[in-house]
Amino acid sequence: MPLGILDHMRLIVSESASELIDERGGRLYVWVRKGRCCGGLKTLATSSRLPHGQEFRRVESPERFELLLPATLSPLPAELHLDVRRFPRRVEAYWNGCAWVN
Repeated sequence: MPLGILDHMRLIVSESASELIDERGGRLYVWVRKGRCCGGLKTLATSSRLPHGQEFRRVESPERFELLLPATLSPLPAELHLDVRRFPRRVEAYWNGCAWVN
């Protein structure tokens, strides 16, 4: 898994995630989404297309794809993990290795 340091954030990307991002245009948007249940549990969402109504900033990365995070996201996680979910096939993001955001 390639590793990189980004604004004090470690990026951990599986090869399958890197390949899927490349197949879908070489750009990945990652943002925090607040759920409607479970006390408003926050998780990360991803897309290869710009989500409506949000501002993003490009994060410098040694990866071969462009990574974009919300312009106002602070603090960044210590680690951002990217991997592929099989059904449906999509990139999943994990905040410090967890499926939810603190």
